[in-house]
Amino acid sequence: MTFEDHVRAALDELPPNLAAALENVAVVVEDENHEDPDLLGLYHGVPLPERGDVAGLLPDKISIYRIPLEESFPDTDELREEIRVTVLHELAHYFGIDEDRLAELGYD
Repeated sequence: MTFEDHVRAALDELPPNLAAALENVAVVVEDENHEDPDLLGLYHGVPLPERGDVAGLLPDKISIYRIPLEESFPDTDELREEIRVTVLHELAHYFGIDEDRLAELGYD
């Protein structure tokens, strides 16, 4: 599987009610974050609970960074799991869950 396939699989494995709630958000694979090359993923946008009317707005974006993930997790199984965790972590931000709450849930 390619890196992109792992990201797609993480999205495909979302519970149906969670997947159905995704609206106006794009999940993309990028090589790395140029400002912070060690960053694994980043949510760019306005969390769902804080949104008003999104008509005409560009979608929010979740970036999953390939190079730091592949370098940190050379084992295929570990890489697949960390991609899944990273996607879930960034989706949590989309749904309005902050870092403190993620830490409480074990997704820090």
